[in-house]
Amino acid sequence: MNLLVSISRNIYPLDKRSIDKARARWNDLIHPPQSLGRLEDITCMMAGVYGSDEIEDRPKKCIIAFAGDHGVHAEGVSPYPQDITRLQFENFVNGKCGVASLAKCNNIDMVAVDIGMKGRESIVGVLNYKIREGTDNMAQGPAMSMDDAVKAIEIGIEVAERCIVDGYKIIGIGEIGVSNTTPSTAILSVMSGRDPIDIVDFGAGLPSQELKHKADVIRKAIEINNPNPTDGIEVLAKVGGFEIGGMVGVILGCAANRIPVVIDGFISYAAALIANRINPKSLDYLIPSHLSGQKGARLALDILKMNPILDMNMCLGEGSGAALAMPIIDSAIYAYNNMARFSQEPIGDFLRSYEADQGK
Repeated sequence: MNLLVSISRNIYPLDKRSIDKARARWNDLIHPPQSLGRLEDITCMMAGVYGSDEIEDRPKKCIIAFAGDHGVHAEGVSPYPQDITRLQFENFVNGKCGVASLAKCNNIDMVAVDIGMKGRESIVGVLNYKIREGTDNMAQGPAMSMDDAVKAIEIGIEVAERCIVDGYKIIGIGEIGVSNTTPSTAILSVMSGRDPIDIVDFGAGLPSQELKHKADVIRKAIEINNPNPTDGIEVLAKVGGFEIGGMVGVILGCAANRIPVVIDGFISYAAALIANRINPKSLDYLIPSHLSGQKGARLALDILKMNPILDMNMCLGEGSGAALAMPIIDSAIYAYNNMARFSQEPIGDFLRSYEADQGK
């Protein structure tokens, strides 16, 4: 808990002076004012994160992906066996899964972390921070202890800080865990006060006739555990998952170290909701990558007051949205650094003369 408390206390608001300087710089770049829209907003936000209007081109980037299994799988909330978590996580480090392929295409490094998968055998290339082999069944009691919830978050902080020491300037988050849309939907239900049936979705291929059962399991878990929606750690412990806790830790750790975090889809929204309860200032450090195709996605983003960069009708997870958004962030930075300036080009003299003639 000491690490979590220390990190949370060291999260400060974005540097407004740097944001204003970045906006002034954009206003001097040769283009109609604000015509590059979100690209301008992204770089101004990043200036506030870094505390400087000087942003390096193509900063070193990685996606930290956490893997964890879930006891609630026993309730029949997923059509797939839990073995899929481990089998697919091997593909995070060999470049064969969706996020790994997108990351490799865009020169983004993958950092894979076993935080709670079933199975004791290590996977080559995967960091072993296993808390234990999956959470408990949240439909019968808490998913984990409060101590394990804090431990999951602190693992995320530790891995984030390792990456920051290694020179990463933009960090994305991702995950894998069969059944993890169930705890994510539970977290959103608790935080929003909405009944699970209003926001539950298929996840990874659940038949439509099973949706009511999935919603019933989530509702039962919430009723049994009665998590306090204002206490992010309690919500994580009672109806969350280890990989969700790991992503919470990355968000908090990066915010305390003034590093932007590119969040992914629905599961990462649940992590952001918990991070917001722990320290609301942490949300200022997040760049939402895409609008997840999951049913509750828009509600979660509305609570977080976030507008994602992309809408690609994706719901893969893994960090795939973060991998797609990072090249757009690179493009925004490159334009910011390399466009000509009105103050340094003949067109600027012409426009100033023209506006003077027009009495502006």
